[in-house]
Amino acid sequence: MQPDNFKTIIDKYEVIFFDAFGVIKNYQGLVPGIEKTFEYLAEVQKEYYIVTNDASRSPAQLAASYHKMGLHAITPDRIISSGMLTKEYLELKVPDGIVAYLGTEASAHYIESLGLNIIPVSQVNNDNMDKVTALIFLDDEGFDWQNDLNITVNLLRKHTIPAIVANTDNAYPESLHDVSIAIGGLATMIEIVVGKKFIRFGKPDSQMFMFAYDLIRDYRPINKKEILMVGDTLHTDILGGNKFGLDTVLVLSGNTLAAEVDSRIRATGIVPTYICESAVVEKDMF
Repeated sequence: MQPDNFKTIIDKYEVIFFDAFGVIKNYQGLVPGIEKTFEYLAEVQKEYYIVTNDASRSPAQLAASYHKMGLHAITPDRIISSGMLTKEYLELKVPDGIVAYLGTEASAHYIESLGLNIIPVSQVNNDNMDKVTALIFLDDEGFDWQNDLNITVNLLRKHTIPAIVANTDNAYPESLHDVSIAIGGLATMIEIVVGKKFIRFGKPDSQMFMFAYDLIRDYRPINKKEILMVGDTLHTDILGGNKFGLDTVLVLSGNTLAAEVDSRIRATGIVPTYICESAVVEKDMF
């Protein structure tokens, strides 16, 4: 495998979609040198967005986290998260009642901003269970895994309500060699236990890309061949981009390591348009 040159690739496109974890940041902080990429994008006036399955915080809070790490180029209007699709669904389909959620208080921003009556799953009991009209899986933190997951299972067994998964990721890297279970993985487990299908928002679902595509087309003409998706995971970033008709770059700075990339592509049949070591544009390239 001979990695492609990232700068040469992005020069061909009008808009760049970046995944967040494994592309821009990792468990240690920013991917070393990634700020140079955004300096280059600003210099050539190329448009970019962060298209992420991270529903743990609002776009403003996510942008602030980048600012704390020293990357100020990412502003709230540049972030398109799966939580935004969840919010849109609730606005259209769940006008009243109690919305219960699994996650942190910060992740509840997406539903709280609609003015709905929201409560963490820990507060669901026999007295209010009949009034719960939807359940949202937002984040893998902020709740007691044993107690609150059992409440979730029994709520969904007893009542026919929509269960929405705002982050489809099954796991995320915790270190170079270890991963942690993400909220998407917990949702998959509960889905099997209760025998019901949940509504999922996030990559690789095409709706995630359509949401971002429509946001751009609201103020400028664009076609899919002018957009590039950059990600580190075959089953979410690359599969999702491919399904939506975008060219894709698999970077080897996150979930997919250089030593295993060829075997993973053969095993999955998910083929990126390009492969790069990282999304870093070196300073001497521009």
